[in-house]
Amino acid sequence: MKIFRPFTLVFLALIALCGSARDFNDKLMNRPYADSRRFHLGFSVGTFVSGLNLTHNGLISETDGSQWRLEQPGYQPGFCVNGLADFRLSTYFSLRVSPGMYFGTRDLRFLDLTTGDTERQSVKSTFIVLPVDIKAAAMRYRNVRPYVVGGVMPAFDVSKRGRDLIVLKNSDIYLNLGFGCDFYLPYFKFIPELKFCLGLTDVLKHDRPDLAEDPASQRFTASLKKATSKMVVLTFYFE
Repeated sequence: MKIFRPFTLVFLALIALCGSARDFNDKLMNRPYADSRRFHLGFSVGTFVSGLNLTHNGLISETDGSQWRLEQPGYQPGFCVNGLADFRLSTYFSLRVSPGMYFGTRDLRFLDLTTGDTERQSVKSTFIVLPVDIKAAAMRYRNVRPYVVGGVMPAFDVSKRGRDLIVLKNSDIYLNLGFGCDFYLPYFKFIPELKFCLGLTDVLKHDRPDLAEDPASQRFTASLKKATSKMVVLTFYFE
């Protein structure tokens, strides 16, 4: 899938970092009691790409015989910033809550399969998110500790909506799955993480009373059965 391509090199780099842990382990053990604390705070900055999984219904217009198909020809990286509250549950598990904001854009293209005509739309979004994840970490080996993480992420889009060809709903919930690696530095932990997020709800707004005076524009929404979101997030935590 094209959405994964911008992060392929980073994905491999993270594996190489964790795989080369021996280089970090030759040093003295930094912050040896960091994981013994019941609760600690942090923050993160990162980048992401988002897209849509589209299900078409093959609708053919009764007026002009047009059949429209929606696609996302490319992916633009967005920016995200989060706070972090980590609650230690046991030696290997912790509960993480990381509220934050995501700023991104999705460029969409509509193609008429009968004539080849095209229409375009740019969907700008500002998400307020509240990821709640369970972090399962391996045993720490000197200054490195890999982990996997999974959970859910409610998201609320607070950007304004215009009279667009299609309109997306303001709320969604994602299922998260990812991995990362804790690097223990002398004064803080540096944690690169790669996470895959899959939207669980249909985010397409099917009811379009704003287009009552322009029935021709409703054919774009009518050509879709549903649309679900997807996202790949690269985050750098500082704890």
